[in-house]
Amino acid sequence: MFEKEVYIKRRSELKRALGRGVAVFFGNHEVAINYPSNTYRFRQDSSFLYYFGIDRPGLVGVIDVDKDNDFVFGDDIDDEDVIWMGDIGTIYDEALKSGLCCIKPLSEMYGYFRDVIKSKREVMFLPQYRFKNMIVIEEVLGIKPQTVNGYASLKLIRAVAEQRLKKSEEEIEQIKKAINISKGMYEIAFDKVREGITESQLLAECEAYAIENGVWLSFPTILTKRGDILHNTRHDGVLNRGDLVVMDSGVETELHYASDITRTIPVGNMSRLQKDIYDIVDSAQRSAIAKAKEGVRFLDVHLESARVIAEGMKGLGFFRGSIDGIVESGAYAVVYLHGVGHPLGLDVHDLEGLGEDYVGYSDSIKRSNKFGLRYLRFAKQLKEGYVMTVEPGIYFISALIEKWHNHQRFSDFVDYDALKGMIGFGGIRLEDDVLIKREGAEVLSKDVRRF
Repeated sequence: MFEKEVYIKRRSELKRALGRGVAVFFGNHEVAINYPSNTYRFRQDSSFLYYFGIDRPGLVGVIDVDKDNDFVFGDDIDDEDVIWMGDIGTIYDEALKSGLCCIKPLSEMYGYFRDVIKSKREVMFLPQYRFKNMIVIEEVLGIKPQTVNGYASLKLIRAVAEQRLKKSEEEIEQIKKAINISKGMYEIAFDKVREGITESQLLAECEAYAIENGVWLSFPTILTKRGDILHNTRHDGVLNRGDLVVMDSGVETELHYASDITRTIPVGNMSRLQKDIYDIVDSAQRSAIAKAKEGVRFLDVHLESARVIAEGMKGLGFFRGSIDGIVESGAYAVVYLHGVGHPLGLDVHDLEGLGEDYVGYSDSIKRSNKFGLRYLRFAKQLKEGYVMTVEPGIYFISALIEKWHNHQRFSDFVDYDALKGMIGFGGIRLEDDVLIKREGAEVLSKDVRRF
C-alpha cells in the first residue's frame, strides 16, 4: 500500500466531486477454476484498490459523502483458514494503513443499506463485471443481477474516471517499476529469438523473468509470428528464419500498476520489404508521440498515425489517391484497424470496465461509426498526468482484405492485388507507454529494447 495519506486524499477528492450520497465499491471475491477450493489468482478490483488499498477478497468499501465517513465491511479469516493460509493479520490492521476509522462485519452491511435506502439517500456504484458482486448488490439493494449495470451511477463513473486518469507521482513510479521489469523481458526476447525455438519456449523464458522479479502479468502475453491475429494468445508456432514475432506484453507491480509494451522482433535479418513496413510503423509511432500533449485530442494523435501509415503504404504501392481521402474515408483501416492507444494505470486498459464512451469520449467528442476508428478507445483531450499507450501497427489480414475486395470498398484508394500478395506476411506493431505533459509526451518505456 501507499502511505495512508494517499488514500485519505483520494477519498476526500471524490467526496468533493460527488457532493452528496453514498458511494459503494465492491471488492472482488475468490473465483473457482473447477471446484471451490481451487481458485484463480486473486485480483482485487482496481477502483477498490485506488480508494482503499486493501488487497483482500470479500470486502465492500463505503464512502459516505453525506456523513463524511469512510469504512469497509469485511470479515477476518477464521481459525480453520489460518491453518491453510497462515497468519495474514487482521483487516483492521489494513484499514489503519488506509486511513480508515473502522472495519464493520459483513453481517452489519444489510442493515446499513436498509437504513440508507429508507432515508432516501442516493446510493452510487460502478458497473460490475463479476457475477458474485451482482448477487451481493441484489442482496443489499434489491436490484436483479441481470439489470445491475443499468443502475450504475453515471455521476460516480465520471468522477472516478476523472480522478484515476490523472496519475500522481507515486503512481507514475509504480508504472515505471513495471516498465523496468518489462525491459528485462524484452532483452530476453531479443537475445533468445532464433530459428527452431517454439513460441511457447520463448514465452516461458520471458515470463519466468517476471515471476523471478516478484510480479505477475497484467494481461495474457501475445507472442506470435501470426501478427495478423491481433490478440493471438496461442503459442504453438515454431519460429523460422524470416518470421516476424509480435510480442505484446506487460506486468503489474505488487500494487497492481501495469506496463503494456509491444515490439516486433525478426528471426534473423529483416527483408527489404519487412524493413520498409517496419519503418512506416516506427515513423507513425514517433509522429503520434510527438503530437501528444495536454490539450490535444487523442483522436488527432490517432489520425496523425493513420496519415503517416497512409503515406508510407501509398509509397509502397498499396494505396493510391490523395492522402486526405485515404484518411478521411477510413480506407487506411484495411491495414491499420485499431486505435492508436489507450490509458494505462491500475488496469492495463485503464478504466475500460467503467465504459469507454464515458471515460474516453465526451458530450462534444462522440465515437465514430467508421470501421477502424470506432475501435479507438480514447478520443478526448489529453491532460497532464495521463499515461497513455501509443501503438500503431500494420497488418495483412486475409479475411478482411477478401471481404473488402469482394465489396469493392474504397477501391479508389486501395490496390487489392498488391494487398493480396502480402497475405502470409503477418503484422508489425510497436507500443510504448507515455506520460502526457503540457509541452509534450515523455516516453516512459524509451529504454526498452527495439529493433
